[in-house]
Amino acid sequence: MNYQNPKIPEGINISDEHPLKDFAAMLIGVGVFIVAAFVIIFALAEWLVRFVPFEVETRLAESTVVGTLVPAVTTASKTQKYLTALTADLVQQQQLPEDISVTVHYIEGDTVNAYATLGGHIIIYQGLLEKLPNENALAMVLAHEIAHIKHRDPIIAMGRGVTIALAMASLSGVGENAVAETLINQINFLTAMAFSRDQEKDADDEALKTLLAYYGHIKGAEDLFALFQHHQSFEPPEFLSSHPVNQERIDNIRLFQQANNYTGATRPLPPL
Repeated sequence: MNYQNPKIPEGINISDEHPLKDFAAMLIGVGVFIVAAFVIIFALAEWLVRFVPFEVETRLAESTVVGTLVPAVTTASKTQKYLTALTADLVQQQQLPEDISVTVHYIEGDTVNAYATLGGHIIIYQGLLEKLPNENALAMVLAHEIAHIKHRDPIIAMGRGVTIALAMASLSGVGENAVAETLINQINFLTAMAFSRDQEKDADDEALKTLLAYYGHIKGAEDLFALFQHHQSFEPPEFLSSHPVNQERIDNIRLFQQANNYTGATRPLPPL
């Protein structure tokens, strides 16, 4: 048997494609893998936080949310007592799970905002209260925020925000301590600004049902949206940053009005 050692052709291990093209293909592949991994982690985190016991969420709120609110909250005022009583009535209408409690906090100042955050806490500012035309519009605000708590939206939003923050930190190389400090400082922002369109719609639907059960009609709900739609064009308040008013939400209210009782008088706000 004859053995031969043929000459290997030159360039046998060299691709016919330009090396930058191969590099670009590899880079795109790695990028797609990273994005897919983050999407999976993001979805998994959003799903898992739904099972965090409310007691755990409350303890987390005690060390973050409540600590930042205590100096500003006016607990003994007539306004605070009125808001607490109205909130309790609306909570009863929504039939929250027994382990979930809601606490409303009234903060004086010109800020025009209200939001739900961790641990069943609702923040409502004097600036918003002064703009509301009647109690029914106020009840729509409170019932909407109660619905967010009922649906566990704040903890879901926090999980979403933390996942994004950790992903960005891993890409930028920021230290773990710096990330943790930032997350603690921005916990209210993460929970108040990250509600999805579906979460907002679900909260609207729950709030409308609450108003119908409590007042026997939903008159006053559209007053709230009309008010902010008017302000949105020239002086958008903070409330619109976390609760954007769009035609879809207004149409949703009108459809609910058509299907349910709309007649009835609104209640005036008491002197506060």
